Amino acid sequence: MPASFEARKARILSELDTPDEQYEDLSPKGSLDIGIRDLISEINAVPQYVTTSSCAGRVAAYLEGTKGAKGGGLWLFTSHDAIEVPTTDGAVYELLGLSSSDVQAPTITDEARFVHLKFEPMILHILASTLPAAQTATSAALTAGFRESGITGNLSQSHNHAASPMVAVRSSGLAFDCVIGYSTPEHDDQEQGDSEGVTRPRIVPMVSEAYLRTLLSIANQRFKTNEERRERFRGTLMKA
Repeated sequence: MPASFEARKARILSELDTPDEQYEDLSPKGSLDIGIRDLISEINAVPQYVTTSSCAGRVAAYLEGTKGAKGGGLWLFTSHDAIEVPTTDGAVYELLGLSSSDVQAPTITDEARFVHLKFEPMILHILASTLPAAQTATSAALTAGFRESGITGNLSQSHNHAASPMVAVRSSGLAFDCVIGYSTPEHDDQEQGDSEGVTRPRIVPMVSEAYLRTLLSIANQRFKTNEERRERFRGTLMKA
């Protein structure tokens, strides 16, 4: 086992042991998803592997940032599990951070910012100690249905540096991205606080609640398929 891999694995595992209230990553959630923790623990128990980043899968509503500016977007809603779709009038708009007003189509300008409702399946990055170990993990991912999986990173070994192949477990087939609302500078002037005290611009829905319920129901179905693929990947990799 390359010493450089063992040292990096030890450092990553020490970070994963950090309590949730102290752990921070680049996701809006900021900690490991509960739905994927067992899988990560099993992979990290294998000497040849260590996970470096992950998302169990999620449905999210996201407001774009200002055009031309770096960042500045806003997560309005995120769930890493199937959700109970509200049936009360206005409840879906409220859940996703949209104003429960009349549906309107925007005038398309550079100032308009759109809200996207997205479903994103599991993505997992696994650092492998050797290229054969990476190939084994990639084969398990492809067999499970994560068809865009592959190996990246430094695949060659030199006198001074060991190979450091990274396996990306991913699939775009379950993903969707739909525009469901918008905000303009005029709406930014009508900011309002949400239930958590966060100030947000007023966001106008572009689609009906019935349509949003359909999208959320589709997302729930895809969570189920995503979980089935995740379990197939777990079983295939652990057997290998």
